[in-house]
Amino acid sequence: MWRLHQFPLCPFSRKVRLLMSEKGIGYDLWRENPWEENDEFLSLNPAGRTPVLHDPEKNIILADSRAICEYFEETVQKMPMINGTVTGRAEIRRLIALFDENFYHDVTAPLLNEKMRKRLVHRQPPDSRAIREAMKMAHGHLDYIDYLIDTRPWLAGSTMSMADLAAAAQISVADYLGGIDWTGHEQTRGWYAVFKSRPSFRPLLSERMEVIQPPAHYGDIDG
Repeated sequence: MWRLHQFPLCPFSRKVRLLMSEKGIGYDLWRENPWEENDEFLSLNPAGRTPVLHDPEKNIILADSRAICEYFEETVQKMPMINGTVTGRAEIRRLIALFDENFYHDVTAPLLNEKMRKRLVHRQPPDSRAIREAMKMAHGHLDYIDYLIDTRPWLAGSTMSMADLAAAAQISVADYLGGIDWTGHEQTRGWYAVFKSRPSFRPLLSERMEVIQPPAHYGDIDG
């Protein structure tokens, strides 16, 4: 059985969890707080970042969410998430990078720092200016998602793909932290509501990070 080392608000772990659930791959969750720099965890991934996927019986260790997702795309045929033509697969990978890198840097990472890390690790108050800036950047990203949904059924094309999973993982963490203002983003909100209703997403909605509670609408499938 796979062991997924993660913590509840790690967006990259959420992306891997969504993919594994969609593909029907079993796994156990192992809580890991990377900021604690646990020696055992660092022996699995010297970079000290989640997620890390470990199968101790087969002595397999996989680190980095994109590497993990590509591994399962190559080894599990069910529910392919990087599919279609060569140009279609390139578009999926472009959008994965957009959400994993740009959205994370602009929105998710600042919110995690201000609303989670400062509170749990440094015992410091959040910087309201940094939070407002992250929420402003979120509007720009949601504008682009609105555009994508206006022009295609799913973010990268005609079928659900890793691009959708990557976006939903980042948005779910930002939404948990109260960093998403859905006003004026009905297209994205509708697309996200579809995701929230999927069986693969239900476990994410039910989990809570200690001390930090999400807004009331977070777990509402229609919210």
